[in-house]
Amino acid sequence: MRSHITLFALAGALTVSLAGCSTTPADPPATGGAAEDGHGAVAGAAEVAEPQLGLTSITPDGTVSHLDLLDESVTDIGEIPPATGMTTDGRYLFAQTDTGVEIVDSGVWTWDHVDHFHYYRAEPALLGSVPGEGAATIATTNLSTTGGTGLSFADSGDAVLLDTEALSKGEISELFRIEREPHSGLVVPVGSFALVSEASDGVGTTVVGYTAEGEATGLEEACVDPAGTITTRVGAVIGCEDGALLAHVDDDELQVERIPYPAGTTAPPARSFDNREGRPTVAGLAGSEGIWLLDTRERAWTLLPSPAPLAHVTAVDDEDGHLLALARDGRVLVMDDENGAVLAETAPLVADSLAAGVIPTLIADQHRAYLSAPTERRLHEIDYADGARIARSFETATEPAFVAETGR
Repeated sequence: MRSHITLFALAGALTVSLAGCSTTPADPPATGGAAEDGHGAVAGAAEVAEPQLGLTSITPDGTVSHLDLLDESVTDIGEIPPATGMTTDGRYLFAQTDTGVEIVDSGVWTWDHVDHFHYYRAEPALLGSVPGEGAATIATTNLSTTGGTGLSFADSGDAVLLDTEALSKGEISELFRIEREPHSGLVVPVGSFALVSEASDGVGTTVVGYTAEGEATGLEEACVDPAGTITTRVGAVIGCEDGALLAHVDDDELQVERIPYPAGTTAPPARSFDNREGRPTVAGLAGSEGIWLLDTRERAWTLLPSPAPLAHVTAVDDEDGHLLALARDGRVLVMDDENGAVLAETAPLVADSLAAGVIPTLIADQHRAYLSAPTERRLHEIDYADGARIARSFETATEPAFVAETGR
């Protein structure tokens, strides 16, 4: 799932040239997209020759705007209620509010067609809201014009699957809404299916397979205290107390594999995952004890030692095996994903943000890393392959806001 959320405020003339597509992957998309899906085209959208990269922002009072990173133009999209959190799939922004989730369409996206990519631009828009009670956990795929988007509301227990194709046409359509026992759970889209967590006494215990029409498939897997989900090229990952589930579709059937943690491990389970978008290896913190790496191709976990107290990790999964970590003292560490050795590090770039209780967002791209510095009002571009060199830094003019990298 895409969750590249950058917490900083945009200056009107801020300019960033982000890296484009990743290298050609070996695996087909795990979420069900193919040529027959129209290559990601939508009526009214223009196909263009390069990624339409941008930063779509939501200020604390709900003002939504989009900065085009190609020509530096800024578009005012509109206003939504004040947001308390946000998730993105690289096109849509799903903003948590007091009454549910507001959806913003940035109007720019990339379609992954395995051996090449298609790039699109359309008019940005505020699509409306999905009502729900309590904190919403949102799960997306790597495709923004097909499949589903899952929302799980903690207080009401509602499990909602949205039609992502309808979103691409400007419509909010619920494929299903299932009432469950309230809990902090998940609704994870997998092709034309979804895995929905179920709870007992307020704690998730299992995930159950559903069709897009809300019919149970008969698939049920134990997953105690589910937390953290991400979609790789191999499948959708769901974190559980004893390991992870890897879900994919084979021959039009929903399949789930269990990847347990190594025998004898005492390290805490990963509660979230991050990586360079779509890559098969994902990373998550093992509490304060280390770093979990999950290779979804090999179905294998690796536990690396933490070189320092960490706030966040993300797997680059490139040929050189880079792993990026944000230390609690504000440094970005470039690590070796085989042995955990620190290869390079920055100065403490976001110490003030972390001291204020704000966790900056660290994004891994094919060639660069991007680090938000909310309290410092800066955005840093880091060349992690060149000794963690600060390639560029940009000042921002206002207080921190939720910002998503869109168009990829």
